[in-house]
Amino acid sequence: MPGQGSGGNVIAAICSLFIPGLGQLVQGRILAALAFFVVAAGCYALSATLILIFLWPVGAIAHLWSIISAARFR
Repeated sequence: MPGQGSGGNVIAAICSLFIPGLGQLVQGRILAALAFFVVAAGCYALSATLILIFLWPVGAIAHLWSIISAARFR
């Protein structure tokens, strides 16, 4: 992938839109993919318990950060 704004980064950002960290995995950044997925999915799962409902914004921020990180990767 040549750089920011390339077609590969757009595809990676679209992948991260559906599953956090998938775009990083497409780009070959395995540790970043695992970190984004664990944080976002963990926060979403814990907020589903209704006891820790305040964690959904943290998961949403991590998800958004995952999308932006995939789109801006060089």
